[in-house]
Amino acid sequence: MIRMVQCTSAEQAEKYFSDALSRADYYINDQECIGQFQGKVANRLGMAGPATKELFHALCWNMNPATNQPLTPRTTENRTVYYDINFHCPKSVSIAFSVYGDDRILSAFQDSVRETMADIESDMQTRVRKSGQNDNRRTGEILYADFIHFTARPQDDETAPDPLLHAHCTTFNVTWDEEEQVYKAGQFQDIKRDMPYYQERFFKRLSDRLMALGYGIRKTRNAFEIENIPDQVIALFSKRTRDINRIAKENNITNDFELDKLGERTRKKKNKSLSLAELKQDWQRQLAALEHSGGNGLAGFTSNLINPALSVTAQNCIDHALLQKFERASVAHDRRILAEAYKYSIGRSGTSIEAITYAFQDDKRIIQIQDGKKLMCTTHDVLQEEKRMVDLAKAGKGMVSHLYSEIPPLTVEGDQAAALTHTLTCTDRVTIIRGGAGTGKTTLTKEIVSLIRQTGIDPVMVAPTANAARSVLREEGFAEADTVARLLIDPDMQNKLKNGCLIVDEAGLLGVKDLSALLQLVIDHDARLILIGDTRQHSAVTRGDGLRILNTVAGIKVAEVNKIYRQRHEAYRKAVSDLAAGSVKAGFELLDTFGAIQEIDPLEPHKQLVADYMAAVNRGKTALVISPTHKQGEAIAAKIREALKEAGSIGAKETTITRYIALNHTEAEKADPRQYQSGMVVQFSQNVSGARRGSLWTVDEVTCNAVMLSGPTGRLALPLDKAHQFSLYQKSDIALAVGDSVAITKNAFDLDGKRLNNGQSMQVHSIGDDNSVTFINPSSKTMYRLAPEFGHIRYGYTTTSHASQGKTVDEVFISQGSFTDPAGSREQFYVSVSRARDMVHIYTDSKSALLEQVTQSGHRQSALELVGGDELMPPIGERLAHMEQAALRSLKTETNHLPSIKPAKPHAPKPVF
Repeated sequence: MIRMVQCTSAEQAEKYFSDALSRADYYINDQECIGQFQGKVANRLGMAGPATKELFHALCWNMNPATNQPLTPRTTENRTVYYDINFHCPKSVSIAFSVYGDDRILSAFQDSVRETMADIESDMQTRVRKSGQNDNRRTGEILYADFIHFTARPQDDETAPDPLLHAHCTTFNVTWDEEEQVYKAGQFQDIKRDMPYYQERFFKRLSDRLMALGYGIRKTRNAFEIENIPDQVIALFSKRTRDINRIAKENNITNDFELDKLGERTRKKKNKSLSLAELKQDWQRQLAALEHSGGNGLAGFTSNLINPALSVTAQNCIDHALLQKFERASVAHDRRILAEAYKYSIGRSGTSIEAITYAFQDDKRIIQIQDGKKLMCTTHDVLQEEKRMVDLAKAGKGMVSHLYSEIPPLTVEGDQAAALTHTLTCTDRVTIIRGGAGTGKTTLTKEIVSLIRQTGIDPVMVAPTANAARSVLREEGFAEADTVARLLIDPDMQNKLKNGCLIVDEAGLLGVKDLSALLQLVIDHDARLILIGDTRQHSAVTRGDGLRILNTVAGIKVAEVNKIYRQRHEAYRKAVSDLAAGSVKAGFELLDTFGAIQEIDPLEPHKQLVADYMAAVNRGKTALVISPTHKQGEAIAAKIREALKEAGSIGAKETTITRYIALNHTEAEKADPRQYQSGMVVQFSQNVSGARRGSLWTVDEVTCNAVMLSGPTGRLALPLDKAHQFSLYQKSDIALAVGDSVAITKNAFDLDGKRLNNGQSMQVHSIGDDNSVTFINPSSKTMYRLAPEFGHIRYGYTTTSHASQGKTVDEVFISQGSFTDPAGSREQFYVSVSRARDMVHIYTDSKSALLEQVTQSGHRQSALELVGGDELMPPIGERLAHMEQAALRSLKTETNHLPSIKPAKPHAPKPVF
């Protein structure tokens, strides 16, 4: 892996150098190599060669060692001194080098590091601010010192360090601007952004060199390991990682950023009293002890292996990368696609970095558009899919008669009345109502349905998720509501659309594919489509922000509903209103003003949240705990359960049942056998040869090109070419007690045939002698019985922001660290904050960093927007600006100004084209 760590202290930089280089010979205590200055700037300065203390210290203070004058024009306080770009070998590679003693690996590693640093150098930029400019210019020159280390930090002062071959490339904040003929500070922002790209190039180079040395490579999810070095040996020499994970588990630390900080806080000084020879003796002793205890050591390990991996072509790698990157997005950065292609090729012979790069550049399926300094990509297929959706929507303009020729007296008022007026009088096949969080969309929807029924039409109600359709909508009185997926495969539901109306709630969660299918469906049945949702909240998991594209690209008119009813307190309501309008900073500051945001100790991140949550529950309040990811949510849930047990709210006696954790792999990942491990569980969603729909199978054996399963009828080769017909899970367990809150994680049926919906909340009612569990729905009081092996269940004490959309409680508790996380965005923050009526509580380790994170939008660019250029983008920008202005004001339409009810006359269907 590659990590990039910023250093802003010259004193700390000097100290690091002194710790790393205490003697002036080639090997430093046999555990590390003396640093070498590298890069074109080093050559310009005449510094290429050993990184001496005097030269290194001068650079730390931004001094030119040759002239003793400032190297770059500005030396400001808290300036970036350098970035420590450190390269880490997979643990098995370190073991083969240090324990087994293959010195060839060191050269393979050094060459791979230096070639990757050359990639980074070619991308170096500097800021251009002269003559009023505000741009970056590529310079292609850097200065760095590389330090090669052979060991990890020790577990403690008494334990010898484990082997870990890694390099620290201290890249100084300087580059050479050829145009201005001056040394300037570097611009590292894009380099940090593209670190996944550099990492995969590094891994590809290293793995190719290892295969050339005769080693077999087995791919892991995020890297690779050497074949035939057992996991037990890797674990044996990963003591520091094991300790960090243990401390993290004890303190419920789950995110990578906090784990890195934990590693820094618990770091021990290296033990330089041991020579490398002495360390090797100790490592051999540990291996012998492992083998003596019955574990798998390195007995029989040889460096002269024949790699059994399949050969792949560069085109195979690009095919995989396109399938992977465009399943959940319409546009991707070229370097994200290339990184995925390089990653797919690791451990497989037959292609090179250069061949993959050329295949990408030559692929006629890919549309490449320069967007500022980035090369953004889509495909012709994705573009055509969006064009078809837009064309279908545009074709419906003026194609249906209005539902009412005159507006009836309404029970709603203001912007709700205006939205209803637009819907009832619109002659377009597609109508969009955009309602912010807590603006009374449910009340409005009930009024719409009632008035449409008075015209003789019974609308079909659907929503994208099972919980929204079968739980929320049905509980709100729409008894026949169902999912979009069900509608698209159910002819009986579709027949109800004939000359009728389809209403989609939470339409912002529709991807382009599903929305296109719905548009075709209403055209085929000469029905109208009413889309109710909010593009300022979460979008679809699948490709394309369908609702937003219909508005901004297709130009479908939007009726806005912005007056907020949910929040009972003025300041809270105003903060939510600011967030809805895109004024994140104003909303954030207002939340902070009335005490909604608390900074917490990162080593005890959930202590205050749990205490506040328990206090709210004890006051009789309904509460919701939101965490950016399921993994972080589980850590909070564990602490909440402890508190509930102490309070006697859940039973002391527990039973343990099976739990299946969805891995949420893409189809591209599920088609790759290297993504599988023994013990994983496969569940089929459709019948396939040898397996029935719903059947569960366990991964039994994995080879380089096949996955073997064991299940109800024996053994089965997993049909990897049918990845859309099955899901992959990690098998675990979950301890339950009477009173526990749980959530269902997959649509299913209980033992009595009652339907269970993904996201459905329940409580443990009783536990049978056979470990079968009876649950109760707190709202409907319906009882459900589940077998111990049901599996699709989790604790219900926390939820993600995405899953919380549509929920309303008295108080909401949000745990959101400042670390960079793709789950954090402007949309996520708006949804999370707006869930409560009375109060929101936000817990973070840094308010300023959190504000920076949630200011960024999570909206995904569409293919049409990417290729639109000057002809398309200005009108899109104008419409977006208009939408933001509309969100800042509430429409003032009064119901007493509206004429009396008068249904429209029946009309003959109009042709579509």
